[in-house]
Amino acid sequence: MASRADVRRIALSFPETGEAADRFAFFVMNRGKPKGFAWVWMERIHPKKARVPQPKVLALRTASLDDKEFLLASNSEKFFTEPHYNGFPAVLVRLAEVTVPELRALLIEAWRCQAPKGMELKPKRPPARGREAF
Repeated sequence: MASRADVRRIALSFPETGEAADRFAFFVMNRGKPKGFAWVWMERIHPKKARVPQPKVLALRTASLDDKEFLLASNSEKFFTEPHYNGFPAVLVRLAEVTVPELRALLIEAWRCQAPKGMELKPKRPPARGREAF
């Protein structure tokens, strides 16, 4: 079972990645612009009311609509969608249904969709003990 803390820890370990100040969402900088790759699902509870954050579900970018359909067909307990995401390459993930290793793999693929071409995924590392980061 993965948690929001796992999402934050993993996502922020990727290069050029930040977290939105106003909501649970993560982006990678691409040509000077933040490109979202993971965010909290904003659920429509009532058709005439504003969407509300659903913290148990994460929306993730996919490389294509084919990749989205593959994930949806692979496991309906883990992955689902809603009409709002029709025609958009993103899938909704129930955090309680995925393991942390599965979450890491999903976040890596989502990050790669939005990262600049050629950027390598080398996780950020904390500075060694006794040394300052430059």
